[in-house]
Amino acid sequence: MKKLSKFIMALIFLCLTYFDGYSQDSPLVEQEPESYKLLIPELGVLIDSALANNGMLNYRIDEIEVKKANLKAKRRNWTRNFGIQADTRYGTFDNFSNNVSGPNTVTLASTTTQFNYGVGLYLKIPVFDVFNRRSEIKQAKTEISQAKNLVKFQADEIRETVIRQYEDLLLRQNLFEIQAINLGDAKANKAMAEKEFRNGIIPVYEYVRILDITSGIAREYEKAKSELMLSKKLLENLTGMVIN
Repeated sequence: MKKLSKFIMALIFLCLTYFDGYSQDSPLVEQEPESYKLLIPELGVLIDSALANNGMLNYRIDEIEVKKANLKAKRRNWTRNFGIQADTRYGTFDNFSNNVSGPNTVTLASTTTQFNYGVGLYLKIPVFDVFNRRSEIKQAKTEISQAKNLVKFQADEIRETVIRQYEDLLLRQNLFEIQAINLGDAKANKAMAEKEFRNGIIPVYEYVRILDITSGIAREYEKAKSELMLSKKLLENLTGMVIN
């Protein structure tokens, strides 16, 4: 059934082309296939851009700064137990005093306006904080070390991903160039076969076979083009750079 449909298609095509003249010798002009030559930056530039534009990596780096600030705060915690205290009082004071002289008691009352103040130092020694301070500082240092190791691990992962995507893009570009050459050759072969078919040099089934081969190469060309564009966009998204 498939061969029959191809045969019918070839006959229809033959009838249409014969309107231009049976003895026409010049082949149809085929449009040249597209060819992309991307200007891909160097691998080192792509890696640096990916590291600079990765949101999660930048978050991890900021997290290190937060943990460093936390360590400084823990080291200063002892100052909470040491300080200066001041007190001021201003107002009218009523003073009463008793003067006992022999059998008589004399009560004296006075009213004065005064400004009183006092300044002093205080020092608290919480036993738990003294013994726990070393452990808290050690924990804060360990958290900083963990955060740095996580940043290094994630940076290595980004580098590896960029390298893989970079090599994939180069491969896709080379494969696409090969498919573009194949399609150009196939179209030239198709044009020559069409000329020979019009002049009765090759039979219908041979012409149909060449058409089928050309269609298959065209499909592979479009597939290679799609894969190249996908690989290009993935690398652009990963690095934050535009590749033309």
